Amino acid sequence: MKPLLQNKIGVLMGGTSSERDISLKTGSAVLSSLLRQKFNAVEIDPAGGILKKLEKEKIDIAFISLHGPGGEDGTVQGLLEIEGIPYTGSNVLASAISMDKELSKIIFLHNDIPTPNFIVARLDAGDEAGKCINMLAENEIPYPVVCKPACGGSTIGITIVKDEKGMAEAFALAGKYDGKLIIEEFIKGRDLTVGVLRGEALPVIEMSAKSGFYDFDAKYKKGMTTYICPAKISEDEEMQCRQYSLMASKALGCSGSPRVDIRMDAEGNVYVLEVNTIPGMTETSLLPMAAAKVGISFDKLVYSILEEAYEKKR
Repeated sequence: MKPLLQNKIGVLMGGTSSERDISLKTGSAVLSSLLRQKFNAVEIDPAGGILKKLEKEKIDIAFISLHGPGGEDGTVQGLLEIEGIPYTGSNVLASAISMDKELSKIIFLHNDIPTPNFIVARLDAGDEAGKCINMLAENEIPYPVVCKPACGGSTIGITIVKDEKGMAEAFALAGKYDGKLIIEEFIKGRDLTVGVLRGEALPVIEMSAKSGFYDFDAKYKKGMTTYICPAKISEDEEMQCRQYSLMASKALGCSGSPRVDIRMDAEGNVYVLEVNTIPGMTETSLLPMAAAKVGISFDKLVYSILEEAYEKKR
């Protein structure tokens, strides 16, 4: 068995999902870190076919920096399993379940992990906006609600629907990205997130968007959001956030460095929204920000994530 530094690392980045540009930023930051640390590391973009690229590069370990469908949903993980290439992050099943917000929520509820009330719309079954309006009423889910693709990320295709009039437009937007939609109760409160590294919860981060909605622009346009780390919450609220994040990560079977997104209402009640199995990894992303607060540099974080994949290989 080669020592870790002697392994050739392929950084999988780019891909074909709607989150390609974000993936390229994550992958570039990871690749730069690996090269700084004297690894033999190369970029591999699955767009245009991945098998020939894997065969050409003959990598020992894959560092997955792909976001969205095709990279975060278990598909590339399954391919790497077949090819016998160890990889960073969660396994096939955990990746697939975490990517699907309906399945995640079912598991959260089964494990007594609070999550916003929701309904599911399936376009291939003929569900449409009018039917969802009725379903919301039947399930006593009040407006505003959040309409979003069931399998997606970076808040792409998401809308806060204030009343019945806005449902058709929100439905059409989310439907561009997925045939299954989640319509869930909007929890008025604060946006929080907790990274999990090697089974330990990192400090809680609060994201305070200037627009009041932590959407794509708030996430990726400079100056649109204020990040507070550690979040200014009580010890009890922090404990709840960290506890539920660990529970959610464990319930879904995640490994690597998942990040758990949370909403906390005015009474301090915590609701888990989703688990990101491959969170952003640029120098200014949330996971590295939280790691830095406990003395883990970006390079050390990248090394730790890679080391776990190496240990699986062993």
